[in-house]
Amino acid sequence: MDASDPRDGERVGTVARRLGVSVRTLHHWDALGVAGPSGRSANGYRSYLPADVARLRRVLLFRELGVALQDVPALLIADAATRRAELDGRRAAIVEKIAEMQSLVDDVDRLIAADREGVLLDEAEQTEVFGTAWNPEWSAAARERWGNTAQWAEYSERSAGRSTDDWRDVTGAMNQVITALAEAKRHGTVPGSDAANVLAERHRAALGEYFHCTLSMQVLVARRYVTEPGFAATFDEEEPGLAAWMEEVIEANARAHGVDPATATWE
Repeated sequence: MDASDPRDGERVGTVARRLGVSVRTLHHWDALGVAGPSGRSANGYRSYLPADVARLRRVLLFRELGVALQDVPALLIADAATRRAELDGRRAAIVEKIAEMQSLVDDVDRLIAADREGVLLDEAEQTEVFGTAWNPEWSAAARERWGNTAQWAEYSERSAGRSTDDWRDVTGAMNQVITALAEAKRHGTVPGSDAANVLAERHRAALGEYFHCTLSMQVLVARRYVTEPGFAATFDEEEPGLAAWMEEVIEANARAHGVDPATATWE
């Protein structure tokens, strides 16, 4: 039996349950001379006296603070200044760890918010970055349509780490490409020409700031530029017929790289 007369102390199983450790752990600490039973019951079994249990609680405290087991005995008999210095150091390490974990929690919160909202900017910042024609509800619509795809996951993960300035850079790069494409169309650049292919690759690189974009995926994006009124109107306002011309440029570039637009898939 584990239970015994309190005057004789407590058996190892009773103490183990009370402290939330295993009997094997207490035997190990005893064998190493860290903490063990100093009493003896009436029937001759070794037992833990109150002072022994108190020592075990201190061992547990130091172990929970990360003190190596072999260093515990010295701390148990150390003077107050030594123990205080050790505790101060342990406390500083815990505070630092808490700060690291809080930072991680903040990062996870941003990832969750970005997955839900797409762009972590308020409406005023979105208008400043994306222009007055931008509708904040478009992010929700995009999530509804693409939220289960790997590309949305990549997009939201990147969004979580982007500031207003970062978004301004990303948007600016895409706007520069669209402006260059419009100018090329006005100057009669032929789809499939070297100059047009360079612009197609610039466009794909700009898309790549949102998510990894293959040639096949770029073809499908360009197709939406023509078939979806919002895209078509935006591009054609920049240059009449630009949406359809961009589709031709992107498809010609895909063919030049061995991708058949007719069999393009979202990879």
